[in-house]
Order: sequence, then structure tokens, then C-alpha cells
Amino acid sequence: MSKKTAKTIATKPEHTPMMQQYFKIKAEHPDQLVFYRMGDFYELFYDDAKRASALLNISLTARGKSGGNPIPMAGLPYHAAEGYIAKIVSAGESVVICEQFGDPAASKGPMERKVARIVTPGTLSDEAFLDESRDNILLAIYASQSRYGVSLVDISTGRFSLMELEDDESLLAELERLKPAEVLYNDDSNLGQLLKGRKGIRPQAPWNFEPETSQRLLCQQFNTQDLEGFGCAQMHIAIGAAGCLLQYAKDTQRSALPHIRRLQIEQRSETVILDAATRRNLEIDQNLAGGRENTLLSVMDNTATSMGSRLLRRWLNQPLRDKSTLLQRQSSIRWLQQNYRYESLAETLKGIGDIERILSRVGLGSARPRDLERLKDALQRLPELQALLVDEHRAPHINALSASISEFPEQASLLKKAIMDNPPVVIRDGGVIAEGYDEELDELRNISENAGDYLIKLEQQERERSGISTLKVGYNRVHGYFIEISKGQADAAPADYIRRQTLKNAERFITPELKSFEDKALSAKSRALAREKSLYEALIALLAEQLPALQDCAQALAELDTLNNLAERADTLNFNAPHLHDTPQLHIIAGRHPVVESVLESPFVANDLSLDPERRMLIITGPNMGGKSTYMRQAALISLLAHIGSYVPAEVVNIGIMDRIFTRMGSSDDLAGGRSTFMVEMTETANILHNATENSLVLMDEVGRGTSTFDGLSLAWSAAEFLALQIKAFTLFATHYFELTALPEQQEGVFNVHLNALEHQDSIVFMHEVHDGPASQSYGLQVAQLAGVPDHVIAQAKQKLIQLEADSVVSSKRAAPPPPIQDDMFNSHTHPAIEQLKQLDVDNLSPREALELLYSLKSKL
Repeated sequence: MSKKTAKTIATKPEHTPMMQQYFKIKAEHPDQLVFYRMGDFYELFYDDAKRASALLNISLTARGKSGGNPIPMAGLPYHAAEGYIAKIVSAGESVVICEQFGDPAASKGPMERKVARIVTPGTLSDEAFLDESRDNILLAIYASQSRYGVSLVDISTGRFSLMELEDDESLLAELERLKPAEVLYNDDSNLGQLLKGRKGIRPQAPWNFEPETSQRLLCQQFNTQDLEGFGCAQMHIAIGAAGCLLQYAKDTQRSALPHIRRLQIEQRSETVILDAATRRNLEIDQNLAGGRENTLLSVMDNTATSMGSRLLRRWLNQPLRDKSTLLQRQSSIRWLQQNYRYESLAETLKGIGDIERILSRVGLGSARPRDLERLKDALQRLPELQALLVDEHRAPHINALSASISEFPEQASLLKKAIMDNPPVVIRDGGVIAEGYDEELDELRNISENAGDYLIKLEQQERERSGISTLKVGYNRVHGYFIEISKGQADAAPADYIRRQTLKNAERFITPELKSFEDKALSAKSRALAREKSLYEALIALLAEQLPALQDCAQALAELDTLNNLAERADTLNFNAPHLHDTPQLHIIAGRHPVVESVLESPFVANDLSLDPERRMLIITGPNMGGKSTYMRQAALISLLAHIGSYVPAEVVNIGIMDRIFTRMGSSDDLAGGRSTFMVEMTETANILHNATENSLVLMDEVGRGTSTFDGLSLAWSAAEFLALQIKAFTLFATHYFELTALPEQQEGVFNVHLNALEHQDSIVFMHEVHDGPASQSYGLQVAQLAGVPDHVIAQAKQKLIQLEADSVVSSKRAAPPPPIQDDMFNSHTHPAIEQLKQLDVDNLSPREALELLYSLKSKL
């Protein structure tokens, strides 16, 4: 239903007032599912009902009529809405939550309904909707003059940053790194085509990206005069993206965003750049099938908190070039390893939980009772954690983290006093604020829960005071609470008794004390709930006052957890600290592939690798299944881990700071983009040849195999020469073109290495060891046999191989220059062909043409 249609329908008098109200709200949100609160249910109407029925597998009904037509309708209980919303959002849809406002009893017409919040894939903050181990990114892209301004925000943590990118390739690489849940872009650009096929794509009007308006919005958010302090004042298109992002976030949350306190600049020049293909091929946090198993992250992540897990994922996806930062992290890991400090720290950190996201919900005012209970538990553990960090020789970076973590005794004490143990999930039913925190709340609860006891005590008190032994205290729904005295004793009632009702045989009275109790008791429960909600909101407001310091604490805890995890992984997996150098080099002794090693039952075969300015390229040959791809990938993963400050799976590593890591490995079609396997391969190769530098690490596997032999060999040879001679990148070039093994003889800095195998009868054993020199054969038929290719096919292939090799020998002989022609070659023969030759103008033939002609004639004799 379009916005225009909804507005037109809303003004038609034949629709009920309630439906007119619905249409007005729907007109503002034509593309989103509107959850319209009606009592204890959220209802959906018309097309929304049909979409929700299909998405959620709920019944589609038609109840009542509006405008003379049945209303398609689907509903769900409001208290069970979270699960349904999570399912809708995971499908890339958005939900508009419309709540009832005002007092139902006081409302003469339909209750007023307003949009309380909008739930979209990129603006989630509720725990029930989020993957605890993954950032939930909302991204905005502003395309302007062939450049891109990009900004991201994670509403659930408050992280907010921006960057500017120069080309499509850089943008695609960032999309692969961030994996945003939702993307906003200016709809007057060609980004719709580039982003085609992704979930959560939201075109926005171009004026939402206007840089001047965006700058004002950002300055209001951070309470600054300008953006100079953030270092981004001249990043106009990035500011445009950030402004659009901030306004969208505010519109969906229907609140201020106090937990978003700073704006960070992301510079690609400060990171080791990984393009989209490299991220996929290295399976950093997602395997080629789209899962998390058998990835680098799955091996490296043994963090104690989910916020530490998210930070580790970010580090692995954004390795750094800053040597001082990497050395700081190494030093911290070394200190955490001493006396196995990481073990006790991990146990303490496990009790802290995900306070990063809890604090964001505090800032948004949406924190739930159990959030506050977990925050209470976390703050109470900080003194214990600080005690574990005490050491006069601790690493400098640990000192800085300890200072940021601090302790919050006032907030811990406040929460301990205010929040009950094991509170309910939500505040609406009460039972959250602890007894003794507020006198008024305690009194209201006491009245509500102990009214019977109070009335018994009052009755006994009034009998003693009046001397009337038959006096009774009672209650009815019409007249409320009363003191009843028989007619004969009514004159003996105390002076402060006020007549309330006269019966045939009795008089009923009320006293100021009983009236006060009545006023409290009749509304005690509702008033207790209202009081408790007010106290809860005030408590969140008190915590929000300390939000900046608490958020700094959470970020420091996440980093401590990540470093602690890396220390544990280093010990458990037998990793060692790499030596970082300013000069280009990559020397690895006994390197291992961390993921392959984790799944092997047998010991992993470690290998060395040596690259430096005099040895820049290795031509890698060997059998299929022999380990070429593993050898190459482990070099990349060791390099990546070194650039996040981690220890690495090798005995010794000396590595220079790299600017990029490239991989051209594997093959697949891009059916959606209309590109063949070979086209994908060449596109990735072109990207490497255009962007690699002498400080890059390049992995090239089987370049040229997607086309004819001679075309492929020519391309592979030229690409290898270009990388070795022009770019001079550190390159591992695996190939089955044995012709390429001649390249080291022709070019400096190029060397052959191979992985060996042993053949016995018809079987083959892969040794997985890397040796200098080229391989002798590829063992393709033996590998095919291992794969289960039928024996008769293998037998035929062997015969064909013998034939092809023989033909190759003959062909090479034919292609060789012919031997000198002897004068007596034709003396013993007389043939018309010779006469024909004599008549030819042989002076116009090249020597080669003449020889070919002579041999042709010779064959006819």
C-alpha cells in the first residue's frame, strides 16, 4: 500500500475512527509492517497481514468491515511479540510498533496510538534480536563524484565511525568486512545496482545526505561547535553519510542517542587491506559455505565475554600496520602468560557479561530488569578483577586498561540496594525494586499484600478503644471499607466516627484512619506498579549520568578479554611471538595452518618459508592434494595474526609490516553478475596487478586454468613476470603449468619450491613437505583414483596419457628446425613435383617457407 493510497483511504468517512487512525499511521510507513496495539494484541491489517501471515506462519483472518469490505487481519499476543519481531527482522523486514496511550476509561473515542519505535535490521538493541558474537551494523553510503562517503553505527554498542573510499573495489571490500545488517544509500546514484542482492537495502532521498545539514546534526549530537576535534571537518561526503545515518537512527529509536558519544575516522592507510575475495578465500570468520565452523575465528575465539568475541572478530577483519600498537599487544600477551594469569582473569571476566550492550540500552532508556541485575553483578566483580591486575611489572598497556576499567562502588551499591535478586524479565508486572529501597513503595506493597492482616488489627484496636466488643470492620464493593456497630450501641461510637450507611439493625461508620487506608488499599497495586516504574526510570537516569565512564570501562574490559584470550590461545595452541621489522621480509620457521591443524587427528607437517628483497616469488608445484593451498594460506594467516598483535603458529617468524594481502584462489561462477569462472578469475587477477605493491603479500593459485592451455599459460607467465619484476610483491604462485618452473632461470628473485609425494604401485602418499626445486610430476591420475573415479576410467586415462605423451614427443620433434638439405636428396628420383618446384620463384620464399615446401614435396616422392 503506497503512502498516497493510505492517506486517501484515511480521509474516507465510511471507515471507522479506529481504522482512520490506522491508515494515518500506515501512510507514514508504507513499506514497513505496522504492529497496531489493540488491548493485549498487536494486529496487522490488509497487505501487512498477508505478508506477516506468510512470514510468521500465523492465521490470516477477516474480522469486521471497513469501507464496506472485509478487513484482512492477523494478530499476535503483545507479550510474545519479541520472537515474532526477531523472525521478521532476520528476513530483512522492518516493524513499526504502535502503542496505546492515555487512560482507556477516560477515552471517549478510540484510544490514541502513536509510533513508539521502529525495529529495523540495522537498529536493533534488544538482546532477543541480536547475535551476541557479531556486531550489528547500520551503514550509510553517500555516492558523490565517483567517490563514496561511508558511515557506520552499531546502535547496540554506540560505535560510530566514518571513512571515504575512492572506488567500487574498496567499497565492496568494506561491505565484505562489515557485513552490515542494513544499508542506506542516496537513490540518485547507481549504488542500487552495485548493492543488488543484499538484504536490508534502503534507498534514501538525496537531501538526507546534505553535508551542511549533516554537520549541524552531528554537532548537536556531540554538543560541539564544529567537527574539527574529530579530525573529519573536511570529509564532506563522509559527513553527509554520517548525518543521514544519525537521523535514521533517531527516527527509528524515537529517542535521543546519548550512548553515541564520539565519532571515529577509519583510515584504510592504517590497516592491512584485504579485498572481498581475500576475505572469502582466507575464511576469516565465515567459511565458504557461509558458516562459522573451521574458520580462523572459530580457532582463535575462546573469549570469556561476548563483547570480547566481537572485538576479536573486528581485529581479525581489520589488521593494523601500526608497529607500536602491535608491540603493545604482544607485550600485554606476554605479561598475561606469566604464571598463567589468563586463567583466573578469564574466570572473573565470565561473570561480567556483555555490559557494553547493556549500557547502550541504559542510554536508550530501554534497559530491562535483568540487564540491571547483570550490570550489578559486573560492577561487583570489578574490585576482584583489579586485584588480579596488580603487579608493579605489568605491561604498560595493561596499566592503561586497568585505569579505564576503574571501579564504580556507588553504582554497584545503588544497584545492589535497588534491584531484587533474579528479577522478572520486564518491569510492567512489578517485583523488580528491592524491599527497603523506597518507603512509599514498601508501604503500598504492604497494603496490597497484607490488607487482611491490617483490618484484623484495626478491628481489635477499635474494639479496645470504643469498648464495643461486637464492633466489626468490613468491606463491600459499593461502599468500600467500614466499621459496623449494632443499632443499640451506635450511640457509644467514638466522636471521630463518621456515619457512612444506615442499615435496619446496624450503623456503618468510617474513620479518618480507615479512609486513609481505603484510599491506599483500593489503588495500592496500581499505585505500587506506577511507583515502581517511576523508581526504575529514575534509577536508569542515575546510571545514565555515569554512562561515559561506564562505557569506557566496558571497552577496556572487551580489550582485556581479547588480549587475555590471545594469551590463552598462544599457550594452548603453541604459538610464538613474531618479530616485527621495518624492512620487507617474511621468514617463517616451522609454520602451521591454525585451522587445518585444529581438525587433523595426525600431527601437522610444519614448513618453512623465506621471502625477502632478493627472494620475492616462489613458484610452487606439486601434486593435487599435496598441500600447496594449505602452505599458501598458512603464510597469509600467520601474516594476518602478526598484524593484529597476536602470537602466531610457527617456531620463529620475522615479518615486515605489510600494506595488503591478496589471494586469487579457488573458482566459482558469479551467476547473478553474469560472469563465468574464468571472468571472475581474471577480474581478481586484474585487481591484484593494479593494486599490489612491494609491501604486499600475494597468493596466486592456478591462474589461467579456466581457458585454453596456451592462453592460460601465457596469462600465468605474464602475470608472474609482472608481479616479480614490476610490482616486486612477495608472491606465492602455485601452478600446474610446469613451463613456469623455467621462470627462475630467467628472472632474479624467483625461486622454485615443491611439495613432494611418494608413489607405491598404484597408491600415493602425500608428504606435505616443502622442498626447493620444481616438482617432477602432478600425480593427477593417482589423486583421481583416491577420489573414487572408476577403475576402468583410470585405466583408459593411463592409456590416453601414454598416447598424449608420445604425441607430444613427436610433435616436439616436428616443431624442431629441419635438418640441412642435402644436394643428393632428389638425385635418384624423377617426379613431376620436382619439375613444378623448378618453375617456382623460390627467391620470393622465406627460408622457412622454402624448407617446408621441400619437405612437403619430399613426402610425396
